[in-house]
Amino acid sequence: MNERIACLEKATAYVRERLQQAGKTVPNVALVLGSGLGYLADELTDAVRIPYEEIPHFPHSTVASHAGFLAVGNLNRVPVLLCSGRTHYYEGYTFETVTFYVRVLKALGVDTLVLTNAAGGVNTSFSVGDLMLITDHIKLCADSPVRGPSDERLGARFFDMTHTYTPRLQAIAREAAQTLSVPLKEGVYFFMGGPQFETPAEIRMIRLLGGDAVGMSTVPEAIVAAQCGLQLLGISCITNMAAGMVAGTEVSDDEVVVAAGAASHTFGELMKLIVAKAATA
Repeated sequence: MNERIACLEKATAYVRERLQQAGKTVPNVALVLGSGLGYLADELTDAVRIPYEEIPHFPHSTVASHAGFLAVGNLNRVPVLLCSGRTHYYEGYTFETVTFYVRVLKALGVDTLVLTNAAGGVNTSFSVGDLMLITDHIKLCADSPVRGPSDERLGARFFDMTHTYTPRLQAIAREAAQTLSVPLKEGVYFFMGGPQFETPAEIRMIRLLGGDAVGMSTVPEAIVAAQCGLQLLGISCITNMAAGMVAGTEVSDDEVVVAAGAASHTFGELMKLIVAKAATA
């Protein structure tokens, strides 16, 4: 058997068994909690939590702000699967490893994936604390999570990326933001591998190429979601203005964490309503 398929089946079987033991079925919506949204996992009721390190072949997060567990429960009475934290390419993992959990979600029966993240603002009209609906992305690095031997059980080798971010889910996000009177920016997310922040020259390049926000996650997962046919929504929290945009300032991880925390309530309320609408649409 293909090794990738064997690892996928082993991880999926483990999670499914744990959920069955707890009397849980797999919700159709999964939400990945980026920086600042981890508290939503504490709001789950009737929840079962599975640490990533217990799941076969799951990578372990080395970032302090990413808790590292999968949970299934009810968020405002709506069944949802939460991934509290993620791993990143900059931690030393391959793109294939970073996106492994997306394939597990698909194999479990999830059909809708909501990705959240903290990002640096590149668009000059953005401010710290803004939320941005991801309408598209740009990735210039040559590596890809779907590179390598092709196995049709994982999806086609060549696949379209035109509607990676599902228009129906974008409409739901806009409607939810309007209901809550939450300003929702829209834009293109530019992926950079990190872990170093970008230089001012790189930020100028990103702006010229059409990027509105920049970050170190989400895009690899979006590629795998497109390959395996998941409906996808992406939303960024603008936690800092990118390098060179504010004179006399430097970008720091502490700034990102603080800003994510400050925006967490608004971000969280929006995500709860989006999940509720997506689950019933």
